[in-house]
Amino acid sequence: MRVVLIWVALATGVWAQDRSGEFDYYVLSLSWSPNWCAYEGDARGSDQCDARHDHGWILHGLWPQYHRGWPEYCQTAERPPNRAMTRDMADIMGTSGLAWHQWKKHGVCSGLSAPAYYALSREAYGRVVRPPVFRKLDKTVKLPASVVEEAFLQSNPGLEPDGVTITCREGHIQEARICLSRELDPVPCGQDVVRDCTARDALFTPVR
Repeated sequence: MRVVLIWVALATGVWAQDRSGEFDYYVLSLSWSPNWCAYEGDARGSDQCDARHDHGWILHGLWPQYHRGWPEYCQTAERPPNRAMTRDMADIMGTSGLAWHQWKKHGVCSGLSAPAYYALSREAYGRVVRPPVFRKLDKTVKLPASVVEEAFLQSNPGLEPDGVTITCREGHIQEARICLSRELDPVPCGQDVVRDCTARDALFTPVR
């Protein structure tokens, strides 16, 4: 059993995953909030889905990434964020709970303090133009996932096709994932990130 565990650790790089600050690039994950609410959030009663909000592309997270694989739940000497910090991220992340979870799972691997990680996440979110065309929808439509990727490429001339990935879940467009350097410049995604959703009839729900 010990030999098997050692082999798995070597093959997956799991031993490196607890080293905060050791990673190759970031993945900026943007989630289309109406779709998440349609297939999961409404049933959970998430405040993100409350009718008083009009969330479109929200910040799911800024994830440290290896060229193959990713670190998570790293050991860090940095203090965790307080409630005010996570609450202040809810405007772009939907809920303070998501902000806390992203720090606990991914932020601790960035090598940054919680305030610095949130500031960098907000900066990354602000650098990417979210295609305005999707906010103009007035009904649920079916479309190829490739259309969503093309919209991001047209709205962000500095991005290349291998630096953007569109994912699907439960028949819906789920996320746009954009690969960025530590300085937040566009970079190619690793092989485990670059795989796109191939659906040609993915659902896209309008902002309510």
